[in-house]
Amino acid sequence: MVSNDTPVDRRSLLAAAVTVVLWASAFVAIRSAGTEFSPGALALGRLLSGSAALVVILLLRGEGWPPRAAWPGIATSGVLWFGVYMVALNAGEQAVDAGTAAMIVNIGPILIAVFAGWLLREGFPARVLAGMAVSFAGALVVGVSMADGGRASVLGVLLCLLAAATYAAGVLGQKPALRHASALQVTTFGCLTGTVACLPFAGQLVDELATASWSATANLVYLGVFPTALAFTTWAYALARTTAGRMGATTYAVPAVVVLMSWLALGEVPGWLTLAGGVLCLAGVAVSRSRRRARTTARPAPVD
Repeated sequence: MVSNDTPVDRRSLLAAAVTVVLWASAFVAIRSAGTEFSPGALALGRLLSGSAALVVILLLRGEGWPPRAAWPGIATSGVLWFGVYMVALNAGEQAVDAGTAAMIVNIGPILIAVFAGWLLREGFPARVLAGMAVSFAGALVVGVSMADGGRASVLGVLLCLLAAATYAAGVLGQKPALRHASALQVTTFGCLTGTVACLPFAGQLVDELATASWSATANLVYLGVFPTALAFTTWAYALARTTAGRMGATTYAVPAVVVLMSWLALGEVPGWLTLAGGVLCLAGVAVSRSRRRARTTARPAPVD
């Protein structure tokens, strides 16, 4: 059982931060590329680009085939997180506004914490649960503030719920795999598994690539190389060194970073309510990642 107060080294914190920033940037890239690519084609193109980058790195590092014990987790995360999640999220964001989608997908970390505490026996540390409550409140505020008049497609909501559930299931499958294989191996073969699962969309991808603009294609490649190949690897690296519940809580920072990126890249100036929600998201992450201070017992002064 992993100790809830085990310190996390600085490299893991840096890896988690890289993941959060790159995953946040994916929302901007998906919005742009999604105007010219259908959900399945966008997912497959992203996975093909990510797989190509990961295989090159894997070969350069001389890491081979993962051990047999790692494959159940790799297959689970590959099909559900790399495959179903990406298609469902792409489709969901076409049916509901970004704020509503972010709010619904952020149910995922709660599912991770609950099932990791139960199935992976990580327990239910008070600081993680408290931080998640604060961050989820922030995600709700961001979602409400960014919602388009409160209107949302029922199908879009269901697709985002499916994305949240498969994201959580993928993390729970990935955690045990990291006991037997490296972060790079788990990410590479998970991405390859997701690519195979999305091959039915190959025809759509070929047709849409023929008519897509340069910028949309560039966004597709960017999604594969950075938010997928790099960010999923840094995620796995950090996940191998902490609990699934704590890593899930870290991703609550994503909506706050998305707000900032939309402000800088798209010129979408957030309102005060959105900014307040982003601050709550970050505050919750800080609480969940904090460690309890060791108590010091005062020793009696020596008697002369």
